[in-house]
Amino acid sequence: MDRIYKLDSLLANGRARSLEFLLQELEVSRATFKRDLRFMRDRFNAPIEWDRESGGYRMESGSSVGPKYELPGLWFNQQELLALATMQQLLSSIDKGGPIANQLQPLMDRINLKLGHEKEEARELANRVKLVSTSSRMNDLEHFESVGSALVKRKRIDMEYEARGSSKAASKRVVSPQRLIHYRSNWYLGAWCHSSKGIRTFSLDSIVSCVLLEVTAKHLSKKDLAEYYDTGYGLFGGKKRQWARLKFNSTATRYVENEVWHPEQRTSTDSAGSYLLEVPYVFSTELIMDVLRHGADVEVLGPSSLLAEVRKKIEAMRLLY
Repeated sequence: MDRIYKLDSLLANGRARSLEFLLQELEVSRATFKRDLRFMRDRFNAPIEWDRESGGYRMESGSSVGPKYELPGLWFNQQELLALATMQQLLSSIDKGGPIANQLQPLMDRINLKLGHEKEEARELANRVKLVSTSSRMNDLEHFESVGSALVKRKRIDMEYEARGSSKAASKRVVSPQRLIHYRSNWYLGAWCHSSKGIRTFSLDSIVSCVLLEVTAKHLSKKDLAEYYDTGYGLFGGKKRQWARLKFNSTATRYVENEVWHPEQRTSTDSAGSYLLEVPYVFSTELIMDVLRHGADVEVLGPSSLLAEVRKKIEAMRLLY
């Protein structure tokens, strides 16, 4: 590629260069030069022609015929291209038929073109990696692009939102987008809600309608967003948090001790080999779900309110079964 860029520079501005001059400047043989020339024409649509009158090669300029000639501004080596192709396969499995995979397809087409015969190797490598996504929502996120556009342009959104599981009618809200969040196989919008005067989190698949407003979005600092989203366990945060105290038996310890439930978690081990985990939380819903996932291998030590909620869930399960 160094030679390709140098050849492009030597032929810039329509200058005609003799074959001898080009071979000397590029320090290559005639056969290598011919291969480079063919590469530029085939891969990048380079309009390089032999000019009989001047006895040299020239880059035709201003031609409106055929595809546009353009060298890539960013170049990758073979290993990097293979890695990108593999990442695209992985992303497709996460975002199957979704907005991100679709937007990336033109880029991947260009990468595959540059890979040439190596693209079969990239496809084979990707096939050897399997990513299993469970409990993912099969929804058409028709408003993803509008929300993403508002986020990039720092504009407000006028939207109609129907909260999942709510019996209430859809509500009208004006929000200032702050973050797009992919969490547990679903997309969420973190935004300042001008209707409720606070930070809120909206599931993209619950947005009924969405209109981009030509009004500058309210700006929230990274500190403000961190105080809301990073204070407690899970996605739905806030400032009033409590600390959950959990005790895992020796069976679960070898798995849980390597997990990070929260960046600020506190851990220890008692004399019996049980693993003690303390994590902050604001809303208990997600935390209780993950506690119940471990069944009899975990015990809630506190606070009493969390213990009462877990007991209530277990009692409801007992009555059901």
